Amino acid sequence: MSKQIQTHVAPIIGYHRAPLSQKFGAPRQPNLVGLLSAIEMIAPFDTPAAFVGLEAFSHLWLSWQFHHNRDLHNQQTSTQQGTPTASGFRAQVRPPRLGGNQKIGVFASRSMYRPAQLGLSVVKLERIEVVEGRVILIISGADMIDATPIIDIKPYVAYSDSIEHAASGFAPTAPIPSAVTMTANAQKQFAVLFHNDIQCRAPINRKSVIDEIQQHLVAADLPLITALIAQDPRPAYRRDEINTSFTMRYKSVDVRFCQMEKGKLQIMSVVEVV
Repeated sequence: MSKQIQTHVAPIIGYHRAPLSQKFGAPRQPNLVGLLSAIEMIAPFDTPAAFVGLEAFSHLWLSWQFHHNRDLHNQQTSTQQGTPTASGFRAQVRPPRLGGNQKIGVFASRSMYRPAQLGLSVVKLERIEVVEGRVILIISGADMIDATPIIDIKPYVAYSDSIEHAASGFAPTAPIPSAVTMTANAQKQFAVLFHNDIQCRAPINRKSVIDEIQQHLVAADLPLITALIAQDPRPAYRRDEINTSFTMRYKSVDVRFCQMEKGKLQIMSVVEVV
């Protein structure tokens, strides 16, 4: 018989709004790519009074939920049927950083497959928008996809949160980005698809602010797309494949790329999502 586990219910205070709607392509750690995104707060947590003083901090801690995790669906179904059990607990995982083959303990990793299904990220606070009387936080450097539930927000405090000479186990340094090139055809496709920043700007309301983040492709998106692909989002066990096509969805386009030779990726096409 499965052992019952104690649970704690936390409210969702907002949702992440981002150019990436799928897990494939999302940075595996925060601040690897300076991707602009937003946190759309929901009532009653969207009142400006709750954010007084936050503008003095440059970075934030975000607690969030792995909402695309298939284990989360199974856990929610179990909870609806009664008290959840520990039968589905994964004690070990295979981090991509170790090639996707070597197992380590789940608590020695940042894997999405963890008991509480929670993520923790440091992001840069770009600005606080108050639109229609409600707060939207504009951030950069997140490793979350669109519609990620936000559980909590706390200011990053440098004197205590930055630990000099901290040991980082099997991930002592940032991964080395791959070289990325782009075909002439893909460059032409992107030039046709991107919107003029000024001409396409809609009246300022909550929808227009979110659309700028999620939908409108602009010239500044090209270096961000390149930086995301340079992180090589392909599964670790497929890193040796040559000329195999992969597709990353970014805002309103599908970006197709492949590895031309070891460590060298090429963007083949940029096609609008119909």
